[in-house]
Amino acid sequence: MAESMKGLKRTHRCTELSAANVGEVVTVMGWVQKQRNKGGIVFVDLRDRTGLLQIIFEESDIKAEGLEKAAKLRSEFVIAVVGRVEKRSGAVNENLKTGDIEIRATELRILSEAETPPFPIEADSKTKEELRLKYRYLDLRRPDLQGKMILRSKIAAKIRSFLTDEGFLEIETPILQKSTPEGARDYLVPSRVHPGSFYALPQSPQLFKQLLMCSGYDRYFQIAKCFRDEDLRADRQPEFTQVDMELSFVDVDDVIEVNERLIQYVCKEAIGLEVSLPIPRITWQEAMDRFGSDKPDTRFGMELQNVSDVVAGCGFGVFTSALENGGSVRGINAKGQAEMPRKKIDALVEFAKGYGAKGLAYLAVLPDGSYKSSFAKFMTEDQLKALVEAMQGEPGDLLLFAADKNKIVYNVLGALRIEVASQMGIIDEDKFNFLWVTEFPLLEWDEEEERYTAMHHPFTMPMDEDLELLDTDPGKVRAKAYDIVLNGTELGGGSVRIFQSDVQEKMFECLGFSKEDAYNRFGFLLNAFKYGVPPHAGLAYGLDRLVMLLVKADSIREVIAFPKVKDASCLMTNAPDIVDDKQLEELFIQVVNEQEKAE
Repeated sequence: MAESMKGLKRTHRCTELSAANVGEVVTVMGWVQKQRNKGGIVFVDLRDRTGLLQIIFEESDIKAEGLEKAAKLRSEFVIAVVGRVEKRSGAVNENLKTGDIEIRATELRILSEAETPPFPIEADSKTKEELRLKYRYLDLRRPDLQGKMILRSKIAAKIRSFLTDEGFLEIETPILQKSTPEGARDYLVPSRVHPGSFYALPQSPQLFKQLLMCSGYDRYFQIAKCFRDEDLRADRQPEFTQVDMELSFVDVDDVIEVNERLIQYVCKEAIGLEVSLPIPRITWQEAMDRFGSDKPDTRFGMELQNVSDVVAGCGFGVFTSALENGGSVRGINAKGQAEMPRKKIDALVEFAKGYGAKGLAYLAVLPDGSYKSSFAKFMTEDQLKALVEAMQGEPGDLLLFAADKNKIVYNVLGALRIEVASQMGIIDEDKFNFLWVTEFPLLEWDEEEERYTAMHHPFTMPMDEDLELLDTDPGKVRAKAYDIVLNGTELGGGSVRIFQSDVQEKMFECLGFSKEDAYNRFGFLLNAFKYGVPPHAGLAYGLDRLVMLLVKADSIREVIAFPKVKDASCLMTNAPDIVDDKQLEELFIQVVNEQEKAE
């Protein structure tokens, strides 16, 4: 039966005690990790969020009744212990922070009993994730997961501290707001008092933080909850946390400079990582040409090589037809992989097809200098030699080529270089390579809608020297946009915002919005801009992704207390779930099942 805490007050967490406390009488509380009954003496490992502490129960100290009670303890019982700190009587445990001390108990209270948990509460659990997520409240007791959650809290605190010292004001923006569909799909919330009308949950605080700049707040930040109704993957959730900021009277370099110092400060304070400044910058075009990705992993080489000029006019139709259709031929050099088995090469071909390739051409430079290739018979010896030279190929190398429209070639080779590098084991997991990617295209062409869409959002400022192209060749306009990348993952992105009405009108024209459309969607912002708007810019980080990468986790689920799974459901609470008919009636909503819909 559970006992009361009355009269007891915890004096220390488990690992707050050390040899310096020897001789002190203390009160500790937590969960039983393990109990060992040696007959006449009971050993218990007590666990709290800080770690483990050994407790000794012996009849001479706690009397027979207390020893009998200690013998009944099982894993996950919650207990309170009063006792004296002593130097450990047995061998010192070097693996424990408290491995040189123990508590000799004089009083034990069982605060809560526990059923046998469905899996062991231990670090590096081998239990399937689905089961652990169903019992997430137990999973969160695991020391390694608790360590990640504690570090997340520390990182958030350091961000707040730094930005506050830099003159930023923390201001909250609404969760229930207007839907402005342009980008990812909104989560909608029906209004009871406005039948047929809906709020949207924010995909970001974008419009409100721009309004705060109009309101003269100068420097704003917020650690904000955001929502996107999109497909999930390892580093994506339907609800996520964003470190959001906006600054007035700034340009690109100002935003980058303060954020570089933020990154340096947080990495040093959180995990002792020294980040050298300035962080390297490359343009979007250079990132695509060299790495096939706008979020490149620079921890290894294997950069793309454009061999279009070298293969122009060769006899291999796959190459020449790609060039005739305005595409390119590019390749990567997998050093030392010339003797990769055919089965593995075929698997890489299938991998490439998953990214839009029709196939994958390869050329192995064998150790004796001869070639083994999927296309050698279509090219002369001199053409093959020139191709190998262009790829800096040497005996033992495997050259892999994609030929298609540039977008597909970039996608294929960008993903392939990561896959091949992983298989080769050449990615240094101890490296933290930060990188700025700048000068993104302002617009991208949507084949389905047959119109331009904003690569970031409709309020991104074009590069000054590209403004005139908005009228003549909008596809070539570069944006004052920038992303911060870490080890091949986009940590965050931002841009300088449009603040001149004539530029904003041109932007809306390029996106196919009439003035009426623009005002229907963004009228409150456009009206605010009539009353004096400062030049402003901002940036937002994914806090979940940042923590995931700093703790070297495989998924953001490991750094979110209660995450969703791939179908956006919660295995623990069974959300989303059906609701009462009465609730639906109050919201003027009728649920139509698929059969009724078909009829």
